[in-house]
Amino acid sequence: MTRIAIIGGGISGLAAAFALEEHRRAGVLEYTLYESSPQLGGVLRTEHIHDCIVEAGPDSFISEKPWAADLCRALGLGDQLIGSNDADRKTYILVRGQLIPIPDGLMFMVPTKILPTGLSPLFSWTTKLRMARELLHPPRPLGADESVASLVERHYGSEMVDRLADPLLSGVYGGEANSLSVRAVLPRFAEMERTHGSLGRAMLAGRKKMQRPANNPTPPLFTSLKKGMQQLVETIVPRLNQASLLTNTPVQSIQPRTGGWSVSAGLKSDHFNAIILALPARAAAHVLSVCNPELSTELAAIGYSSSITVGLGYDRDVRQSLPPGFGFLVPRNEGKRLLAATFVHNKFPHRAPDDRALLRCFFAGSNAENIWQLSDDAIIAIVRNELQQILRLRAAPLFARVYKWKSAMAQYGVGHLERLDRIERLRPQLPGLALAGNGFRGIGIPDCVRSGQEAAKQVLSLL
Repeated sequence: MTRIAIIGGGISGLAAAFALEEHRRAGVLEYTLYESSPQLGGVLRTEHIHDCIVEAGPDSFISEKPWAADLCRALGLGDQLIGSNDADRKTYILVRGQLIPIPDGLMFMVPTKILPTGLSPLFSWTTKLRMARELLHPPRPLGADESVASLVERHYGSEMVDRLADPLLSGVYGGEANSLSVRAVLPRFAEMERTHGSLGRAMLAGRKKMQRPANNPTPPLFTSLKKGMQQLVETIVPRLNQASLLTNTPVQSIQPRTGGWSVSAGLKSDHFNAIILALPARAAAHVLSVCNPELSTELAAIGYSSSITVGLGYDRDVRQSLPPGFGFLVPRNEGKRLLAATFVHNKFPHRAPDDRALLRCFFAGSNAENIWQLSDDAIIAIVRNELQQILRLRAAPLFARVYKWKSAMAQYGVGHLERLDRIERLRPQLPGLALAGNGFRGIGIPDCVRSGQEAAKQVLSLL
């Protein structure tokens, strides 16, 4: 009987297990999933507080990437998928203490409508003139990898980096524009520069090609589940073989053996034909440090940042006092510790009763590390103080919860794709090994699902 070990019980490992489950039921193989913590699902955690759905980890996933939604449908959760309230989508940037809405037609950081951007107080006239000149930017052949900040500054100047690119990337990656790889994080931008030169002209050309007929409306930007993202975990786990799921079981080491692998967890060692490492890259590096130091070194070089989310519930008066829209982003030069806040009750239906406001505040990277050792009460005090400064919000919350995620967000630094190429060249030295997780080709839930499914296919093809 073919035996496969899955090390890591986050959504990547669970997706791999689900992909193997039908083969197990057919009697083709067995699998064992090892998870070091007491709970499966990794960062997908949801609490229900005061009739509010409070996400400890990610609150949704990008609708454009299909793998998470497809998995939900395969699990029978298709009728539980909900889209973001994009009709009310408005995001603000804090500029000199004032919340300025991102103007209409600004796609990520590329202006596609002249008038709203030209009239917006978000940018200085110097930046607006650069936006106009950017339309004449000549094509540029692909060279060495560079940071997102480098590419954006070349097209639009440093103000665009500080006020838009960096806050947007902080909210997604918990990283900084001056260190994240443009090819790994925004590959479309590098390709648009190569083919069109101007990002603005490339975006407009792409919009024309993608115009939808009136009976085929644009899908929502974000997708979630009615009962919260933990609903995905709570649905997938019962569909797996329960005897194959080992929680509170950290793996100490793995070793290649004749015809397979030996996995040591606790006082027990077991033999498998193949292994899926569905771990953060640095944890995978530790497990592989003895059997392939070179591969371990490459994996260990993939950076991670920590994050802290704070969920706060308020009453009807606060809900009515908040500005419309999805929330706000805070540039680093504003001198705040908060990086972002989401008005969850506006962003998604079913998240809070009509007489409640639900806010989700976010720290990441050095901002999170600088307050990591503080108590929950001290972190909540920081959040309340900065919300008072930004929103004039003085009311005490009905509830507040702090969630800390240590080294959970992969950082795709400059040269990341080249590192992945080296990893792929080294991996065949360990036959039967597959890698999955957020450290490689996407940090979002859809990318993690895809990586787990592809790892399952990979070990099946080897066997």
